[in-house]
Amino acid sequence: MGNREKISYFLIRTAIAFAFLYPAVRIHFDPQSWTGYFPLFIKASIPELILVSIYTFVHVAIAVWILTGKKLFVPYATATILLLAVVLFNLNQIDILFRDISLLFVTAGLAVGHLGEISNGREEETHHF
Repeated sequence: MGNREKISYFLIRTAIAFAFLYPAVRIHFDPQSWTGYFPLFIKASIPELILVSIYTFVHVAIAVWILTGKKLFVPYATATILLLAVVLFNLNQIDILFRDISLLFVTAGLAVGHLGEISNGREEETHHF
């Protein structure tokens, strides 16, 4: 992979990481604005403080893992599943979440590009677009 491709791929990873780091920080300033996207059955069964802590941990873990650039299938697949859940459980807010659909397809495409990491059990440069 040439320098331009490496820079391009790094910028894409950084954009995705930012999309997960921002809400992980903002949820602590206004939890109700963010926990409102959780389905009622989750909010009813998990205390808000624990829910916010789990949310923060998962989002930061995904962002940091993506920024490392190592074995990226898992964080891309996890990000895709989380984004899909947010959209499906909040279809009534599609005017706000429409960008999440674009991000979902980006992470899904990147996960598919990294499928080889799972099937052959070793890390390779599988940075496909």
